[in-house]
Amino acid sequence: MEKENLKENENNKSEEKNKEDQENNSEINNEKTEDKKKELSPEEEIESLKDKLSRTFAEMENQRRRFEKEKDDAFEYGGFAFARETLNLLDNLERSKVSLENDEELKNTEVLKKVIDHLNVINKDILSIFKKNNIEPIKSINEKLDPNLHQAMMEIEDDTREPGTIVQEIQKGFMMKDRLLRPSLVGVSKKKLEKEEAKVKKSEENKEKEEEK
Repeated sequence: MEKENLKENENNKSEEKNKEDQENNSEINNEKTEDKKKELSPEEEIESLKDKLSRTFAEMENQRRRFEKEKDDAFEYGGFAFARETLNLLDNLERSKVSLENDEELKNTEVLKKVIDHLNVINKDILSIFKKNNIEPIKSINEKLDPNLHQAMMEIEDDTREPGTIVQEIQKGFMMKDRLLRPSLVGVSKKKLEKEEAKVKKSEENKEKEEEK
């Protein structure tokens, strides 16, 4: 009886082992099948390589273009910071002229006239040098205010011009080719009636509020 039980146990173990072996073989076969699916045909590999090469060449071309643009910008606008600082010379020159012209002792003298003439020559020479280097003043007087070029510093009542027209230039602005060196500081016109209209409107609003109460 015991021999029969032992034999039966051995048979059961053998069956279980065979079953495990079959399952393992099945998993191995599935993995091999998946690996085969992942493998590319020679034609697919060639297409994949072509795609990678195209992407690489495209990236290289983009880098080349960026480098060329940076090089061109450095050549065209290399003196941008220097030019902007040089504008201070023109400002100081203009301030000197105004100061001399307002000097009571020098007014209407030949000395003042000669000094102003010399300062004007220097100013003209500086502007000429600027122009040779593609630096030119921004048009302002009688132009419509352009936020990209002008900075409004004040409003001046003037019924003879359209509102927003530049009627005073406080500081001249300059462009370097298509780049703004600095904006023009200006005064723009506004209608004299605007204040009165605002007062009337405010008065009417207050009256309406009182009536509602």
